[in-house]
Amino acid sequence: MLNSVFETQIASLPLLHRGKVRDIYEIDAQRMLIITTDRISAFDVIMPTPVAGKGVLLTQISNFWFQRSADLIPNQLLELDLESLLPDPAERAQAEGRAIIVKRLRALPIEAIVRGYLIGSGWKDYQRNGAVCGLKLPEGLQLSDQLPESIYTPSTKAAVGGHDQNVDFAHTVALLGAERAAEVREVSLKLYRMAATYAAERGIIIADTKFEFGLDDEDNLVLIDEVLTPDSSRFWPANQYQVGISPPSFDKQFLRDYLEGLDWNKEAPGPELPTEVVQQTTEKYAEVVRRLMA
Repeated sequence: MLNSVFETQIASLPLLHRGKVRDIYEIDAQRMLIITTDRISAFDVIMPTPVAGKGVLLTQISNFWFQRSADLIPNQLLELDLESLLPDPAERAQAEGRAIIVKRLRALPIEAIVRGYLIGSGWKDYQRNGAVCGLKLPEGLQLSDQLPESIYTPSTKAAVGGHDQNVDFAHTVALLGAERAAEVREVSLKLYRMAATYAAERGIIIADTKFEFGLDDEDNLVLIDEVLTPDSSRFWPANQYQVGISPPSFDKQFLRDYLEGLDWNKEAPGPELPTEVVQQTTEKYAEVVRRLMA
């Protein structure tokens, strides 16, 4: 059975930030150590129960996509040498298989979301006004319908415990400037189309996903955080896809669906998760690894 890592304690490095899933430590002025824990969040709330091995699986998936997308955009990854960075075996054990060393960059204050299918908050927006983030869509679309073409629907980036808010493209122009906002939109759509094509050949529909970006010292756009994981995407098995329902998924939609059935107000603290929910969540993440990397 895999050991779980809910929260890391690396005393030899300064802790910069604990996010919903990742613990970030300072190495020096140019580099950071990011450790992907087994925490899991839903509705922007961190659950108190870890999902053992999830951080290792997420790291494998993200690194896979970082490599596949390197010809489209530079990314944050640097060479990893944990043994010299963390000589203490107890500290290194918390990071093995779930850590990356990255460049220190200036993160952009948006989440770059791309949707290929009508689900989640996009479906709720469409039901209200026939549009998603200000983008008008054809009438008569159903839940989980494939969109005529993939769309870019950004959101604000909330602090831990807060809720992301969908915004229109003009909002990102105000935050980033017209040229940078257009660059983020263009590369996000390219990344999604590349990944969706690759995944479709392996029986996975990527319904939607989010990307995050930073700027280096020369103001170049760089892909950061996580990429096309079950935490940041909706992955559906193609052979079970149906229009009109929320399809079975390889991602944490399974967890969201479980939580929707509870008497819980979607505010912290989250409920403890039963063993079977944790196990099934791990299995779904592991299935993504098996399919993508076969």
